[in-house]
Parts: sequence; structure tokens; C-alpha cells
Amino acid sequence: MKKIKLTASALFVALSLCLSANAQTSTTYTAKKGNLSESELQRWSHLDLVKDSIPGMSVDKAYAELLKGKKGVKVIVGIVDSGVDIDHEDLKGVVWTNKKEIAGNGKDDDKNGFIDDIHGWNFLGDDVHETLEMTRIVKKGDDGSATYKSALAAYEEKYNKALKDKEQVDFLTATDKAIQTHLGKENYTLDDVKAIVTTDPELTKSKMIMSRILANAGPDFRSQLKEFSDYVHSQLDYNLNKELDSRKIVGDNVDDITNTKYGNNVVYGPDKEEALHGTHVAGIIAQVRGNNLGGDGIADNVEIMAVRAVPDGDEYDKDIALAIRYAVDNGAKVINGSFGKSFSPHKQWVYDAIKYAEKKDVLFVHAAGNDGLNVDLPENANFPNDSDDNKKEFAANVLTVGAINNEYGEGVITSFSNYGAFNVDVYAPGDEIYATIPNNKYKYLQGTSMASPNAAGVAALIRSYYPKLSAKQVKQILIDSGTPLPAVVLLGEKEDAKKAAESSKSGKMVNAYNALLMAEKMSKK
Repeated sequence: MKKIKLTASALFVALSLCLSANAQTSTTYTAKKGNLSESELQRWSHLDLVKDSIPGMSVDKAYAELLKGKKGVKVIVGIVDSGVDIDHEDLKGVVWTNKKEIAGNGKDDDKNGFIDDIHGWNFLGDDVHETLEMTRIVKKGDDGSATYKSALAAYEEKYNKALKDKEQVDFLTATDKAIQTHLGKENYTLDDVKAIVTTDPELTKSKMIMSRILANAGPDFRSQLKEFSDYVHSQLDYNLNKELDSRKIVGDNVDDITNTKYGNNVVYGPDKEEALHGTHVAGIIAQVRGNNLGGDGIADNVEIMAVRAVPDGDEYDKDIALAIRYAVDNGAKVINGSFGKSFSPHKQWVYDAIKYAEKKDVLFVHAAGNDGLNVDLPENANFPNDSDDNKKEFAANVLTVGAINNEYGEGVITSFSNYGAFNVDVYAPGDEIYATIPNNKYKYLQGTSMASPNAAGVAALIRSYYPKLSAKQVKQILIDSGTPLPAVVLLGEKEDAKKAAESSKSGKMVNAYNALLMAEKMSKK
């Protein structure tokens, strides 16, 4: 799984230049001036560009003007992810229950191959931390293939960067400690640092660095530093560790797709806190609307099916293929996949599962990835995808979603979001998204991992109120009905100015109001 985009990078930006750009607004829409209020920020993805000057998906407008008084059918949404805290106060009322299974009797009552799968299935068992696929390929040794050479180059680049990041983390930690020691207290302010008077060159250097960090990252810098430190150590200890063999605990053969009897029914895994990603994704789609708890979900008539298949590290192709098939076979009409990786040795297994979902009329919504790259280029491929040649899609039920932020203008596409005129379909809110995390908590997270469930939530709305429309039709509605991006947008980490048409197939942002209007018209044909 490619990581959620981390905000702690602001710490390191502070070490160099403090960059800013003034977004140019479109002649059609007016961007909101000033910062969003806390209430606006918590639900900006639900707001309307015309009414609120915020590029949300017009979800509130859709409920107020189009859905009031209407009844939809229940839609099951499969969450293929790191696990879901099904006991969360804002999710437990919308968790899917397998009515054909008798809880706790140790039997496969519904004969679906999974014992006591009451709320879904955990294909990872007690496995939490995993290596990246490139690490696994390198570990197997040089087989002379182009894949090995590519994986080795990518691994060495990533490993060297992780080492440099660790040096920065250690340096900043030591700098923070030096200021604490001088001031004689653990917590200090920017004014405290500015007031330091010293002739010690090392302390002077520490003062300059911490002044920049506090000015840019704010008083919360230490939690951001810890977050980034945890990420870096996770990279070195797990993701890039060629000696790690976490899969042993699962007990299966990852190279045998017919070996399916593994995992368990604990859908949040061995530690609920490690189900943060999946719980957040589930909340974006389905946290209860209007209950004064946390934020609101996009869809109001859904059930969440938790399918744990994404570790801290890269997911295995086998797990993803079986997870998709599990969700399909047990009634999901929309599946969200907020995961992705650069290498996929058994990609055909996943492709076959996607085709199976298409045959069963299930929409698969997938995150575009957080590398800020053009995924139309073969060297930047993000798996799984729906084309093996970048020319023709092999299935019509895959929607790939990039991320936007809450400031409409040429910078509305987040710099971390992948893009591509062929391999990215549409954009949705993916920056500072407020939703559920384990143990009855809520948090802002960002990434295409958040954009995908926003789009999946709108897809679930359509499938609820217009159940006769096919997965293929719903995909096309989401693409065609979106709000146009500005004519020129900034793409990738380098923020290259490009025409909106180069960003995605649609050049648009998902809009629930427009999508439901189009669904209404299409359903009458």
C-alpha cells in the first residue's frame, strides 16, 4: 500500500525555502478567499463550488434538493483495506452482517469457504507490517529479467532516500533536544526560541532551524516529527527490510492462488490501531450522517463489508484478487480499493478478479496513487489498473480517482496525486478529509486513498437510488457529470502547468448533484 501523504514533510520544507503559490481562479467559478472555518473544513468535500466557493462534490445540495423524501435500496460497499474498526461509534450501525452465517459456531454455515465470516474476512490474519513488492523481487535474486533490474534500481533509490530521511529525523530530534536543554523545559514557543541570546555557534544554528520549523509547521511540529519518524523507521524496519518474513505467520503460499484456506474473521486485525487507514476510508463513505458525531459519510443507505487485505507495506496480488472475489460473491455492488504498488508479479490474478467483478456488475473504485507522477508512462505504472497496454481497457467497471484540495484554481489538484489522460478517470476531494479512525476517534488525513472513497460514496448513492443502472453506466456517469477542472492545472510534485485534459480522461471533479441528475435521465431511457 502506498502511504497516505504525510503532512510532516512541512518540517523539511522549513529547512530550505518556504514555498507558496497564488492559485489563479477560473472565470466560471470563484474560489473562497481566506481559510476555511473548522465546520467547513470537516465537511468541505460535501460542499458546493457555486454556493460555497469550495470545490466539494455538492453532496449536501444533492440531499437537500434531489433525495429528500426518496427511498433507496441498501447497497453493500466492500472496503478492501487494512481493516475496519467495526465497533466504532459512527460505523457500527452501518456494518454489513452475513445473515447466512451463525456467529461463533466454528462452522461455514453458508458454504462460502469462510468460517464465521460475520462482517467480512481478514486475509492477512495476524500479519501487519510487510515489505514492498520491490523488496520481495530483489530478495529473490537476479533472474536476468527487466523486472528485477527495475525493482533493484527502485529499491536502491528508495532505501538511500530512507537513510537520508532518517538522518534528517535524527538531526531535527537532536536540534529540538538542544533547545529544550537550553530553555530548561520540554515545550516552548516561537517567541521563546527568538529570545535566545547566545554566542555558541551550534546553539545559534539550532535556534535558526527551530525558528523556521515553528514558523512553518507551528506548535504541533513535534507530533508531525514523530509521525514522519515513525514512517521512516517503518520503511527501514519493515518495507525495505530484505530479511523480514512477516508472511510466515499467515501460513499460506502467496504464489498459489488456489491456496485459499487462510486468514480469519477478525476484520480489524490483531491491533485496531493498525486499522486506521481502512477505518478512515470506511468513514468517508458511510459514517452516519447528521448524528453530531465526527463527520458525515457520503452515502446514507449503505453497509460496509470489511475485507482486510492491505498491510503496512505492499499488498500481495493473491490477497487482493481473493478479496475482490469475496466482496463480489457476498453481495457488494461497489468495492473501494485505496491501495496500489509499482510492481505486480501476479497482476493477472487481480485482472481476472476485476473481470469477475465486471461480469457480476460490481464497480471497483481505485486510488490513483500518491507519487505525483504521470501514470500513463509505463515506468510509473500503479497497480492494479484496467489496461495492460495503455491503449485499451480490459474492463469497464474500474474508476481510477486522483485527489483535489479545497482551493479551486490551477493548484486544485494536489501535488502528490498521480495523473494521466488515460489511466486516471476523474478527481475527488483527497486533502484534509475528516473521518473515523479506530477507538471512537476522528482525524484529518490526505491522499488519493481519501479521494477514492469519496467517489465510491457517490457511486453507492447512485446504485442505491437508481439500482437498475449498471456498474459500467455508473462509472460513465461519474466521469461525464463532473465539475470541470480549471482549463490549466498544476500537475505533480513539480507542479507543471498543463491543460486539464492532460490530467485525466474527464478533466473533471466528481459531483454528486450532477451525477444524480444524469442518473435520473439515464434511468428513464
